[in-house]
Parts: sequence; structure tokens; C-alpha cells
Amino acid sequence: MTLLLGPVLRHVGDTTATVWVQTDTPAEVSVLGCSARTFEVQGCHYALVAVTGLTPDSTTEYEVQVDGVKCWPEAGSDFPPSVIRTRGPRSADRLRIVFGSCRYPKTGEPALDDKLGLDALDCYATRLKTMTHDEWPDALLLLGDQVYADELTPEARRHLAGRRSKGRRPPDEVVTFGEYEGLYRHTWGDPEIRWILSTVATAMIFDDHDIRDDWNTSAAWRAEVNAKPWWRDRIRAGLGSYWVYQHLGNLSPQELAADDDYKKVTAASGDCWPLLVDLADRADHEVDGDKGLRFSFRWDLGRSRLLMADSRNARILDSGERKMLGDREFGWLEDQVDDELDTLDHLVIGSSLPWLLPPVIGDMQTVNEIAAGRSGLRGRLGEKIRQAADFEHWPAFMESFLRLGRLVTAAAALPNGPATVSILSGDVHHSYAARADLPVPTHARVHQLVCSPVHNYVPAYVKPVFKLGWSPRLARVTRRWAKRRGSPTLPLSWRNLSGPLFGNTIATLNAKGRDAEVLFEQPTRDGELAEVARVPLTN
Repeated sequence: MTLLLGPVLRHVGDTTATVWVQTDTPAEVSVLGCSARTFEVQGCHYALVAVTGLTPDSTTEYEVQVDGVKCWPEAGSDFPPSVIRTRGPRSADRLRIVFGSCRYPKTGEPALDDKLGLDALDCYATRLKTMTHDEWPDALLLLGDQVYADELTPEARRHLAGRRSKGRRPPDEVVTFGEYEGLYRHTWGDPEIRWILSTVATAMIFDDHDIRDDWNTSAAWRAEVNAKPWWRDRIRAGLGSYWVYQHLGNLSPQELAADDDYKKVTAASGDCWPLLVDLADRADHEVDGDKGLRFSFRWDLGRSRLLMADSRNARILDSGERKMLGDREFGWLEDQVDDELDTLDHLVIGSSLPWLLPPVIGDMQTVNEIAAGRSGLRGRLGEKIRQAADFEHWPAFMESFLRLGRLVTAAAALPNGPATVSILSGDVHHSYAARADLPVPTHARVHQLVCSPVHNYVPAYVKPVFKLGWSPRLARVTRRWAKRRGSPTLPLSWRNLSGPLFGNTIATLNAKGRDAEVLFEQPTRDGELAEVARVPLTN
């Protein structure tokens, strides 16, 4: 027996942690005296070990045993031992979150890998090997596009080419759970990445490429893709594999113990795939203006809180309305923000898609939403533009954009509330820090912090577009134009503090007490990380 993938350290609390693994056979997996039996999905085997009894503010080395045989650390490894670092009273006022999105895997083809550049997370992992535990991040936040199901490596395309019946399934996209399994093993199997995932608590959310480019852009997009004969297989495989590989680890042991789907899967004998089919169908379908499964989640990190909003699958489109999150899920987010908000130093809201885009681009998306919602030729043209230009971010869901704005404003205005409210995002293939100016006096600074890509190619034409998008002079023109086309007056404005930064990037949100800053770093030719921007968030 052996580990095919993992261990991946996921949710970590004061006295608990979860460790995810994939094994080659059914097995009992043990970590620090705690164990879990694997469950099976189409011949693949997984376990999520809930580790309990840890000491607050401690660092504990761990091994992984499969049926009593040590399988991790691997023999001869030159990486430091994997550890679980818990939080507690001594670390309550400290926060260090490393974040980013859009990480394409290494391909093994020199020309393509040279075009992609050095993987910023790979470089960060290499540096982490030489740092003391006190310097390590408290969490790694992966903000979408962990796998590219629709933009395969050349090797993956060649592998699929021999397995496709002509015309029945796309030749260059995955469709089945087994094909997704291959993507995850390739993407997470890189030695540096495998090690950092084993030793830093990691939170994850998906974005479109985890399923398909433009996923859930609009009702028209959904209708078009649902008509494809292979799509139902694809969305079931994509959401089922996401639940196994990414979502489960976002939950605490207490949440897992109360989760009905997880209880069914772990209690099943034999292949759990039928259970995941049901789960995926509930997650995908809209019922009474909401989705049947919530992927948004909460992590408490001392006197800071991370709330991750699912801004992809949670969208409401089929009912004729356009909402980034259904009312029930948005209500959940509002409840989590309000819960003992006056005990926090910092509130962090994650969304794979930026809330505050470059203003010019945001206005274009808002006008497009208005145009695409009309009937006739103008509406059809607006829809074509929406899909071609990726006009699908928060400003293209204006009702949700404003609702998030009201939530953030109320949190920032609370006396004795947090010192900062930060929206962490990715997706847009450039990085920046923007400060929001809100319509009422506030006690907290509000920022949009974007890091994208971690490892991907940025086309040359993208750079001038985003530079123009931040032009204050052009923004005044597009705001007047948007209002004439029916956009509401925005209750807030925002300005760029740093960026746009192009190229592979990793970002770190650092906080100590009520002070905070964000750091952006990029790989140099020798594989080191160099600081490219540092932005104070509390002055």
C-alpha cells in the first residue's frame, strides 16, 4: 500500500486538525494516533483523518501510517518533517495568510514551461524549507483554478486522444471522475507543492477552470452547455471531485461530524459514486432561488476570521434573476460577518472573483449586464460580448455587488469592530491592492487584494487593457456613460494603491495586533522570491 497523493493539511484549530490523503487500496489511515477508514469513488480511495487532542499554540511533527506502515515522510526526502501548527492564546493576535490563484501545472515540455515561467508557490515552498516555524504562514489560501479541466497539458491531451470516441466527448477536456483524478495527481504531485500542502493549513475554493471557462456566466451559457450530451457527466465529475479533493478539507472536524453527505459516504460499503452524483446534482440545480449545497465556509484564526464566499457555483441564473449568491447563502455570509464582530481585529472575505475591479472594466461589465438583459438583437449581442469578454464578475451582478458593499460598509463602520476588512481574490491575471472609500465614516480600512496568477502565462494584450482600466480620467468617463445606460449611482469609490502587477505572483496578508499589510512577491530567474510591492493596510 502507498500514498498516491497527500498528505494535505487542511483545517487546523486550537486542538484539532484534518489531514487528507489518497491511497492506492482500501486502508486504515492513521495520524498521531487518530485514524480514518478510506472511502471509495470509482476505484479511487480517500481518507480525511480528524486529528484531536492537540495542544494550543504547539508545533507537532507527524507521520502518516497506512494499515500500520509508515508512508510519510517518504524515505530519503530532503524536506523538513511535516508539522501541524495549532493556534491558541499566544498567537491570537497574529495572522499570516499566503494567497493566490490560477496555478497551471508544470508540463515537462521546456518551451511551454519557459513560457509559463517559474511557479511562485513552488518558489515559496523552497524558501519555506529554510525558515523557522515562527516565520511560517498560518494558512495557505488557494483562490481558484487549482486544476485546469478545459486547458489541458499536451501530455493530458495525448492521453485523452486515445480514449475518446469521435464526436461523443471533447478531445481536449476532461469529462469523468477518473480524468479529474489524473488532473489532481499531476497538479498536486510536484514534490515542493506536495510538501507545502502537507505542512501549512490550506483552504481552497474553485473558480471557472476547475470546471470550465465561463462556468455559470449567465442563464444563456447554462442553457447552451446543458444541451451538450456529455455535460451532465462533466458537471457531476467536476463537482464530485471538487467535494472530495477540495471542499471536505475546508470543514472542521465538528462540521464534518454533522455533515450528512460526509456521513453517508464514510458509512457506505463499496463505490460511493452514486452518492456523489446525487450531491453534484443538488449542488448544480437551482431550487426556489437557491442551490442545494453550500460550498462557502468559515475559518476562525484567533482574533481574525476568514469567510470564503462561493462566487461560482452559488450563482442564481435560471430563475431570470442574476445573483452571485442565492439569498439563503448570502444570508449565511451576513450572519457569519455579524457573529461577534466586535471581537475581531481583522475580517477577511475570500472570493475567487474580485469585488472591486479596475473601475473602467467594472463599468463595462455593469453596462453589459443591462444590455444582455434586454430582448431582441441588443440582448443577443450583449450576451455574445459577455461570454467573449468574460464579463461575469461582481459588477456584472450589480444587485449582489451592492449587497456585498452594504455588508462590508456595516462591518467597517462598527465601533470597536475590526481594524481592516480585506477582500482576497484572484482570477484576473494581474495583482493589485485597492482601497475602498465608503459612504459613511468607518473605523476599519477596506481593501480589495488580488493575486493572480500564481503560475500561468499572461498574454501581452492583457497588460494595456488592465493599465487603462485603472486610469482615473477614463474611469470618470465610463462612470458617466454607465449611469446614462441605467447603472445605479455607486455608493462607494475605490483607488489603486499598488499595481497592476503582471507575472507569476504570491501574496501574503500579514497582521500583528490591529496593524496589517499585504506583500506581493515574484520569482527571480534563480528561483528566489523578490518583493515587488508592500502596502500598509491600516494607515
